[in-house]
Amino acid sequence: MSKSDNKKKDNNKEQNKTTIIVVAISAVIIVALVAVIIVLLGKKQGGKEDEKPARNIVVTKDNAEKAVDEMVMTPYVEPGYFTVSMTNEWHFADASAISEDAFVENLEENTNDVYFDVFLASDESNPILESPVLPRGARLDNISLDKALEPGTYDCVMVYHLVDENQNSISTLRVAITVIIEN
Repeated sequence: MSKSDNKKKDNNKEQNKTTIIVVAISAVIIVALVAVIIVLLGKKQGGKEDEKPARNIVVTKDNAEKAVDEMVMTPYVEPGYFTVSMTNEWHFADASAISEDAFVENLEENTNDVYFDVFLASDESNPILESPVLPRGARLDNISLDKALEPGTYDCVMVYHLVDENQNSISTLRVAITVIIEN
């Protein structure tokens, strides 16, 4: 073997090493980007109002790991499911009063708008309250009943309706609450 053949062989080996390194680095970057894309597609961004939505994140090799960590830590609510945020004991000074402690919130992390109906547990055919549609992130306070009740404590059932973009009910959730009319 001549010196020129050895040089060519060494150059080929060096080019092969360089090619392998470049391919390995590219593969790592691609895997990181694919992981971020999978996380972004598999989870819906939720959280505080001052956070930027996930779709505004530009993923680079410098922030890919941080972006994946943030997406993994974001609470995820499966489509069609609902996390309840509400008080379950509502006090009213009288039958026509606004409750000072009743609230219902459709958390931003939820995937659907909702509305709800409240029924006496003994009569689920006549609602005592029908809510408006609550978009994600909305909160309903200053609640008053649609139907006057005598003073007393009432076991009630709240039926949430999760709605699609056309406001068609796609599923329901039933929650027990207590309504107390003082006078």
